[in-house]
Amino acid sequence: MLRTPTGGAGHGTATAEARPMSIGTVLIQLREEFPEVTISKIRFLEAEGLIEPQRTPSGYRKFAPRDVERLAQVLRMQRDHYLPLKVIREHLDALARGEQPVLPSPGAQRDLSDGVWEVGSGGPTAARIGRAELLAAAEVDEERLTEWESYGLIVPSPDGGYEAEMVTVAKLVADLGRFGLEPRHLRAMRASADREAGLVEQVVAPLRRHRNPQTRAHAEATANELAELSVRLHAALVQSALRSRLH
Repeated sequence: MLRTPTGGAGHGTATAEARPMSIGTVLIQLREEFPEVTISKIRFLEAEGLIEPQRTPSGYRKFAPRDVERLAQVLRMQRDHYLPLKVIREHLDALARGEQPVLPSPGAQRDLSDGVWEVGSGGPTAARIGRAELLAAAEVDEERLTEWESYGLIVPSPDGGYEAEMVTVAKLVADLGRFGLEPRHLRAMRASADREAGLVEQVVAPLRRHRNPQTRAHAEATANELAELSVRLHAALVQSALRSRLH
């Protein structure tokens, strides 16, 4: 539970008369229920449009009680339902409109970030598709798929199937091919992705080993968040490099 600024206990709420809080005060309140939350996490959720704290003339963030409650709602939905930020934002917007949307249960199958995920007893795992399904969904032929696999761009699962994300990868490889970029040119991107995945794995490893089941479950949401940040950083670096070369 979050505590009100006056010291009383409440379930993620605070009195309307409470004075605006700094990001440090918000962090202290949230950590009672979410021990893994950080200032960087709060700033990230703000950048993604989940909260909109007021700003002082000098640029400092000031959080109202409703901002803290909304942050708590976002963190609970990530922790308890493994939902991506897009779905969380849509859910909160629906609540603000007076609707009564229903969150998917942790045991239900659902669509996350354009890929199908299934949640079992051990947490969310990517759904598998067969080779014929991949060929049809990506609109490629057997020869091209085999070539992409030889360069490590498309990787089958140990069971012979493919993760749903491979459809997106295949479509992007095909799109880049129309600009003359061949699979051999894209191997560096695959190697970079593997290195970034390794960094994310190092960060979430302590969470996955934690004794608290909720903390272990939070590792998946943390990994997804880090992946989003990594993709954004990569895009910004590429754009910056291009600007310096083309101007």
